[in-house]
Amino acid sequence: MKHTIIDPNSLELSEKVVAIKRVTKVVKGGRNMRFSALVVVGDGNGHVGAGLGKATEIPEAIRKGKEDAAKKLIEVKLDRNNSITHDIIGKHTGATVLLKTAPEGTGVIAGGPARNVCELAGIKNIRTKSLGSNNKQNVVLATIEALKLLKSPEEVAKARNKSVEEVLQ
Repeated sequence: MKHTIIDPNSLELSEKVVAIKRVTKVVKGGRNMRFSALVVVGDGNGHVGAGLGKATEIPEAIRKGKEDAAKKLIEVKLDRNNSITHDIIGKHTGATVLLKTAPEGTGVIAGGPARNVCELAGIKNIRTKSLGSNNKQNVVLATIEALKLLKSPEEVAKARNKSVEEVLQ
């Protein structure tokens, strides 16, 4: 399975901060406070990525998270009504996310973290269900894992030595 490398500089990326956590490390002199920001970036046209940034200041953590997400961009295969090409399950540690295709006019039916990923990927019609863990970071990564595993009808047809019309029946 090959992944194409996407140049983040060539895309107009928008960002969404999914979660900001205050992280404390107990050291000899007291407590060290830091912030961890989970950021999702996407161009609304089939490219999406998620990243984690950690810093002593919130804006700096968000900036680092955005940079990390831009490095991890993936391409999402969409069908003609801006939905995914087929139903799929994505897993990351304890979180499992079920993504289902939806007809035109359905909208994005998804919970918080999965919704952010779907909207920034440019998906307009989808139904999702988050199963297992509801940890925001793991749900985001499970959703991205599912989107990464999507195959276009052309790829499936080529693998099965059939025409695209035969696959879509």
